[in-house]
Amino acid sequence: MTIYHFVGIKGSGMSALAQILHDMNYEVQGSDYEKRFFTQKALEEAGIKILPFQKENIEPGMTVIAGNAFPDTHEEIVRAMELGLPVIRYHRFLGQFMQNFTSVGITGAHGKTSTTGLLAHVMGGAKPTSYLIGDGTGKGNKDAEFFVFEACEYRRHFLSYFPDYCIMTNIDFDHPDYFANIEDVFSAFQEMAVQVKKGIIACGDDEQLQKIQAKVPVLFYGFGEENDFQARNVETTSEGTTFDVFIRNTFYDTFSIPTFGDHNILNALAVIALCHYEEIDAEIVKEQLLTFKGVKRRFTEKTIGSQILIDDYAHHPTEIRATIHSARQKYPDRKIIAVFQPHTFTRTQTFLNEFAESLNLADKSFLCEIFGSARENHGQLSIEDLRDLIPNAEIINEDETNVLKEYENSVIIFMGAGDIQKFQSAYEKSLE
Repeated sequence: MTIYHFVGIKGSGMSALAQILHDMNYEVQGSDYEKRFFTQKALEEAGIKILPFQKENIEPGMTVIAGNAFPDTHEEIVRAMELGLPVIRYHRFLGQFMQNFTSVGITGAHGKTSTTGLLAHVMGGAKPTSYLIGDGTGKGNKDAEFFVFEACEYRRHFLSYFPDYCIMTNIDFDHPDYFANIEDVFSAFQEMAVQVKKGIIACGDDEQLQKIQAKVPVLFYGFGEENDFQARNVETTSEGTTFDVFIRNTFYDTFSIPTFGDHNILNALAVIALCHYEEIDAEIVKEQLLTFKGVKRRFTEKTIGSQILIDDYAHHPTEIRATIHSARQKYPDRKIIAVFQPHTFTRTQTFLNEFAESLNLADKSFLCEIFGSARENHGQLSIEDLRDLIPNAEIINEDETNVLKEYENSVIIFMGAGDIQKFQSAYEKSLE
C-alpha cells in the first residue's frame, strides 16, 4: 500500500487532508519547515510523522502530494520526479478524492471556513460526513456519504473541483497580488458555478452573486425578501441570536445560534438551505446549530482577569468590520480594542483607506508591522502609512504588549492572517 507523503504538510489545507487520509487508514507522513505552526498540534495528536524538508524523505513506492506554495524545483519534488513517483498538487488530489462522495464545496471571499465548519458539524449529526476545513481541521469517516470542504478562489484553485453542491457566501475583491479587480474575481466564481453538478446555494444579498449563471438550480438566501430562504424577526440575547426562516415567503421554522452578527446568521441560513434541499430533519439541524463550538482562529475567546481576549483571522476590511460588530453585539458595555497585523503588502496597499475606516470602528487601535508572505516580503509602504489614517492609533511591538494592561474591562481583539498570535502569547505571558 502506498505511503502518501505531503510536501508542506503544515499548510492548513494540506494538514486537514493528511488527517482525513490518516482517519481512513492510509499511511501518511509529510515534511515542512521546522518553525512551529498552529496546524501541527492535530497532526501530532494523530501520530502523523512530520519531517524537516530534505530530498532523502522521498522513497520508491510513495505518492507525493505537493502543497501549492512549493515550486517544482523544490528538492523533494525534484527527487520524486527522478524516481518516477506520482506527484499530485493538493487541489488536483482533492478534486479526484471528492468524486467518491456527495460533495459540498464552500467558497466566497469571506466566511468560507466558518461556514464549512458549521455545515460539517450540522450534517455530521444526521449522516456520516468527512470534512476539510481551511483552519487545518480534517476528519475522514470510512462510511462517509458526504464530503464537506472549503474551496479557495485564490489563483483559481477551486476550478480543480466539480462538486455536487456549492455554497457561495459572497464575492469581494481580495488577493490583489493575483486578481486584477472585482470583475476578475467574479469571472472565477462564474467559471466555478458552471462546474457544479446538482445545485448552488448563494447569498442573494450579495449583488455580485445575483448575476451568477449556472446549469443547475441556484437557491438564494439572505435578509432580502426576494431570497428563496429568508431570515426574519432577528432577536439577540446574551446567549446568541434567534431568527425565523421563511422559504419562498412561507414560515419554515425558528432557529438559534450561539453567535452574533449578520454574517453568522447568513452562514447558518446557507447551512439550513442545503440541509433542507438534502431533506435533513429540521430538528437535527436546530440541535446541531446550537452545539457548534466554532472553528480555529474565528472569534476564539479567552477571559483573563477583567479582559476578554479574542483571536480572529480577520485580514480584510469587510472581515474586520464584521468581527468588531460581533464583539459590540456580544459585549455592548465594554470598550473594543483592536490589535491588527496587516497581511501582505499588496493587500495593505490596495485597501489602505478601507482598513483605516474599519479599524476606526474600534475604540482604540494598535498596529503591528506588516506581515509579508512567501510571495512578497517587502513593499513600498510601511505600517506608518496606515497609522497616519487612524486617529490615536499606535504601533505595537511584540516586546511591549503590556501597554494593553491599561484597558481594564475591555475586549481586546488580535486580528490578522500572519503570526498575530505571537503578540497575544507575549501579552498573556506579561500577565503571568
